[in-house]
Amino acid sequence: MNLRDLKYLVALADHRHFGRAAQASFVSQPTLSTQIKKLEEELGVALVERAPRRVMLTPVGRDVAERARGVIAEVDQMVEVARRSRDPEAGSVRLGLFPTLGPYLLPHVLPGVRERFPRLELLLVEEKTDQILQRLRDGRLDAGILALPVHDDQLRVEPLFDEPFVLAAPKSHPIAKHESLHGDDLRDADLLLLEEGHCLRDQALDVCRLAGAGERAGFRATSLETLRQMVAAGVGMTLLPMLAVQPPVPPSSDLALVPFSGDVPHRRIAMVWRRSSAMGDFLERLAAEFKRLPDELLAPPAPKSASKRSRRAD
Repeated sequence: MNLRDLKYLVALADHRHFGRAAQASFVSQPTLSTQIKKLEEELGVALVERAPRRVMLTPVGRDVAERARGVIAEVDQMVEVARRSRDPEAGSVRLGLFPTLGPYLLPHVLPGVRERFPRLELLLVEEKTDQILQRLRDGRLDAGILALPVHDDQLRVEPLFDEPFVLAAPKSHPIAKHESLHGDDLRDADLLLLEEGHCLRDQALDVCRLAGAGERAGFRATSLETLRQMVAAGVGMTLLPMLAVQPPVPPSSDLALVPFSGDVPHRRIAMVWRRSSAMGDFLERLAAEFKRLPDELLAPPAPKSASKRSRRAD
């Protein structure tokens, strides 16, 4: 048994197709198939169910593949320990971000990261939270930027910042005239939300429960931009995270942003990585760069009256 064959098995478990697994492993399909067969002969068990149109791992095959992931991850950690000892701030870091944060955070932090770590190759992966956590556990990601809470004692959690929410409403809606919102201003309101699987949906539902609001039936968006466009079209209201309404995101003339006052609803953003990671010390320094996000990017829009006074003063 060798590490190469274990990697072939893991690739087959991921792709469920000999051709795609071979392509991902940079070998020919006959080579991968032959090595999997040799692994089965060495272990004395069938690892794969071969059917004309699909490939499935047997129960023992799934167990062996999961254990192989751990072996591969440990070997990768050994290599990383040696490499980081030579040049701690070089090499690559595989970083996962979820879709309602990544496109809005990265333009503000990547220039500083590149300046601070010029030899670093930052490989970015955009996935939903559950996928990022799974890839972290499997060793396919080195770190993730997620919204708390994260319930896993095997992960180190480094809080970065709190991101407030604002209400996005059509300009024609009466609530758009408010300078700010209090908790009961959304009572009995129905908000547009994302589909299942997005952490922003769960966060918005938490706000709805506290405010006495609900979800608008019959519509669930697949992306934050869809939500934004539906609000601008007058379909309804939604909650948007603060970074999603800051430049370089262009403002919409048909959409009003109303901040909350008092106990402002927000989500806490953190960087997480495995406690066993060989690059833990470096990831702490990388997290420090993400913490340098300018405070004004997390500040609510100025109240309308304040904006008017400012323009008159100018």
